[in-house]
Amino acid sequence: MFTRPSTQRDAYARISEMSNREVCLLLGATGVGKTLLLKRLQMFHLHGLDEMGSPPSTLPTVGTNLTDLTLKKKKVTVRELGGCMGPIWPSYFKDCSSVIFMVDSANIAQISSSCIQLLSVLAAEPLSNASVLILFNKRDMPCIMSLVEIKSLFRMDDIIASATQPITILEVSARSGEGLQEVWNWLESITVK
Repeated sequence: MFTRPSTQRDAYARISEMSNREVCLLLGATGVGKTLLLKRLQMFHLHGLDEMGSPPSTLPTVGTNLTDLTLKKKKVTVRELGGCMGPIWPSYFKDCSSVIFMVDSANIAQISSSCIQLLSVLAAEPLSNASVLILFNKRDMPCIMSLVEIKSLFRMDDIIASATQPITILEVSARSGEGLQEVWNWLESITVK
């Protein structure tokens, strides 16, 4: 009979590793740039902002993507859930400590549905204490609304006032890398708590 040596030690190591790791959900409608953001954050982690290179190609996520990032003293697993999985997002809420919610600021037709999705995420009981980052992506595209206009359409002041979670809002371009440093800083700030 084969018994694995150090089984108890391995179990303790896995438990210790999991306690040093947090899960951040990356949510948003299909096509907002979640996968590209994840790939860019990985490249930023490895090479810095100066050596980002051209944007990698992506395909719409069917299911989930997991990406581990090492930030200061903790590891964060960013779990991207495909936009088409919206109806089952709540089944992933209980295991996460933070949420990044992405909005395509160049797609005016999608703004109202993104607002409804955001409100349902913020209203979910398991996320009542999660830190939330709202990213308005595709800031490099022509014909986008200003941040003031988007915040007005979302009624962001009302959302922030009534939410139980701490909410941060940033503008980014996952394609160009604009705003990635701020996203990274946010991830580091929430993991040090």
